[in-house]
Amino acid sequence: MQAADLVVGFSLRIRAALGALVLLASVGFGAAHGQGIEPVWPTAQWETSTPEQQGMDSVALAKLVASGTSRSFDSLLVTRHGRIVLDAYYAPFTADMPHAINSSTKAVVSTLLAIAYKDGLLDRLDHPMLDFFSDRSIANVDERKKAITVQHLLNMTSGLDWDEGFEGGREQSLRDMGRSPDWVQFILDRPMAHAPGEVFYYNSGGSHLLSAIVSKLTGKSTADYAEERLFGPLGIARPFWRRDPQRLPIGGFGLAMRPRDMAKIGYLYLRNGAWAGKQLLPADFLDAVNHASIDMNSRFDPSRRYANQFWAIPDKHVYMTVGYHCQVIMVLPERDIVAVMTASNFCSFGKLADEISGAIKSEQALPADTAAAEQLAKAIADVSTEKPTQVGATPATASAISGRTYKFPDNDLGIKTLTLFLADENPRYVVETNAGDPARRHFDGPIGLGGLYRKSATSFLGVRAVKGAWKDQQTFVVDLQYVGLGDAWTWTLTYDGDKVALRGKARDGREGAAEGVAGG
Repeated sequence: MQAADLVVGFSLRIRAALGALVLLASVGFGAAHGQGIEPVWPTAQWETSTPEQQGMDSVALAKLVASGTSRSFDSLLVTRHGRIVLDAYYAPFTADMPHAINSSTKAVVSTLLAIAYKDGLLDRLDHPMLDFFSDRSIANVDERKKAITVQHLLNMTSGLDWDEGFEGGREQSLRDMGRSPDWVQFILDRPMAHAPGEVFYYNSGGSHLLSAIVSKLTGKSTADYAEERLFGPLGIARPFWRRDPQRLPIGGFGLAMRPRDMAKIGYLYLRNGAWAGKQLLPADFLDAVNHASIDMNSRFDPSRRYANQFWAIPDKHVYMTVGYHCQVIMVLPERDIVAVMTASNFCSFGKLADEISGAIKSEQALPADTAAAEQLAKAIADVSTEKPTQVGATPATASAISGRTYKFPDNDLGIKTLTLFLADENPRYVVETNAGDPARRHFDGPIGLGGLYRKSATSFLGVRAVKGAWKDQQTFVVDLQYVGLGDAWTWTLTYDGDKVALRGKARDGREGAAEGVAGG
C-alpha cells in the first residue's frame, strides 16, 4: 500500500464516520434515558446514537479516543442508555476480531454460577465447596478446608495457599497449575494459608473450581451451559474458550470475545440482571456486586473492593470485570453507562472512569453539534488507520542472515530458534519456543518490510501482526503484535557473523535477552 492510498483511505473513513454521526443527529435516533422509558435490548445488534443525543460531549470522547494510542488500546466502546455512542478500534485490531479477555473470564463464570443459583441448581452460595468434589481424594484436608464455601471462591477469600503475582510475587502457583496434568486436583490439593473469609488473595485457581462447579451443577460443559443460558439469550456469538487438560473450560481466563459482545455482559448487570423481560440473575448476587465490600489490599489503589469476581471502586460508583492488560467491562450504574476497553498494556481504571463520566454533560439530549461530530469521527478514523513507519536502505546483512536458523539457550523470552527470510519475495519469520502448551511451540507468518504490518492467519492465538526495519547495518528491529491477545513486543536483533544478540521488550515493560548462534 502506498502513502497516497493511506491518505485516500483515511479521508474516506472520516467521511463515512462523520456521515453516520450526522445522519443519526438529523433523524434524532435514540433519546436520552429518562423515567418511564423502556430499556432497549441489543440482542440482535446494538443501536447507535450520537453522544449528544445521550447527553454526552463528542469533543471529550474524541480526546479519550486519541489518548487510547498512548494507552496501547485495541478497542474502546461506550454505551449510554443502551446505545453505542463511541466505538473505536485501533489498527491493526478491527471490530470483527475476537479479543482475549483474560481474567474478565472470571466474571462470566460467576455469572453462570449466579444463573444456576437463580435456576435452583445451587441451593445457597455458602454451600461447602468440597461437597462438589466428593469423588476425588484430596490432600491437606483440615477443618479450614472443609469450611470453604462457594461464596469464598467467588470473593477470593478461600484461604488456599496461592501465589499468583497479584501486585508482586512470582505467579508460582499459576505456573505450577499450568504444568500439572489435572488442574482441578492441583487446586484442591493446595494447603491452607488462612481460614476461609479471613483475607482476600487473588486466585485464578479458585475461579477454575467455579467452572468445575458450574459443570457439576448443570451436568454439562460450562461452555455449553453458557451458550444455553447466557450467550444465546444475549445474542452473543459462541466465543472461543480455552480448556484445561480434562477439557474443562478454564474458569480464571481463556475466553475471547468481540468488544460489542463484552458490552452485553456489562449491560446485563446495568439492567439489574434482566434481559428482554426475563430475570436471569438473583437479587442477592447482584446486590453484592453493586455494594462490593471485600478489601483487595491493593497498594496501587486502597479503595478497590471485590465481590463475586468483580472489581469495584466504590467512591467512583463503578464496578467492572478486569483482565490482564486492561481487558475491562466497566459499569457506571448511576450514569447508565457500560464501557469496554481492550489493550496491550495496563491502565488506570479510576482515571478512565473519571474521563468517561466527565464526558456526560446532561441527563437530557444535547443539541446536535456537527463540528464536534466531525472531531470525533476524525479521531476514530485516525486510530483505525495504520501509520507506516520509516524504512531505510536494506544492508547486505539482510541477504547474509536470510534463511539462517539461529539457536538460543534457555532464556526469559522463551525463544529456542528464530529464522528470518528477508531476501525472499514474501518475507516471513519462523519461531520455535519452549512453551508448555504444544500449540504455542511453533509460530510463523509474513513480516512487513515496507513500514506496514503484515498479518498471520487467524487462530485461537489471535492474529500476529509483524513488521520489521533495519536500524543500521547490523541491527534489525521487529515490531510484533499479538492482535486480539493484548500483548505486543519489540525484538531488537544485532547480527555479528554467526552470532545474534536478541533483546525483547514488551509494551508493559517486561524485558528479556538471549544470545543465539547460527545452526542451520
